[in-house]
Amino acid sequence: MEDDMILLTDEFRMGIKMTKFPGGGLEFGEGARDCLKREFLEEINQEVQVKEHFYTTDYFQPTFLLSKPQQLMSIYYLVKVPYPEKITTSVKEFDFTYLKEGEQTFRWVKIEKTNPEKLTFPIDRLVFKKIKEAFS
Repeated sequence: MEDDMILLTDEFRMGIKMTKFPGGGLEFGEGARDCLKREFLEEINQEVQVKEHFYTTDYFQPTFLLSKPQQLMSIYYLVKVPYPEKITTSVKEFDFTYLKEGEQTFRWVKIEKTNPEKLTFPIDRLVFKKIKEAFS
């Protein structure tokens, strides 16, 4: 988050257009904070400072994207990006040239003016609502 804005990512993965928070999955042997730092380095080419834990899934959430049903555990942190102005962003949703696997763009959106239903996954919608409550 920067001021009254939050960073979202629009992605095309597994044949699905999705809007979500930046991040990804743990690799074997990796802790949550290390995963977060690695994902940001991969996605925005910056080392972020992990500030504080914000939310961990506290209910059953099945995965939507895997062929074998599994339980999803999501962990959300507040982070400080050292150079937010250096993140290549768009103001347009899904600002892709092609729908190609792995396409990704970032957008800063106003927290107050963004409808949580614009996010693809139920857990991200819930966390966005919690962010609105906590930071409004």
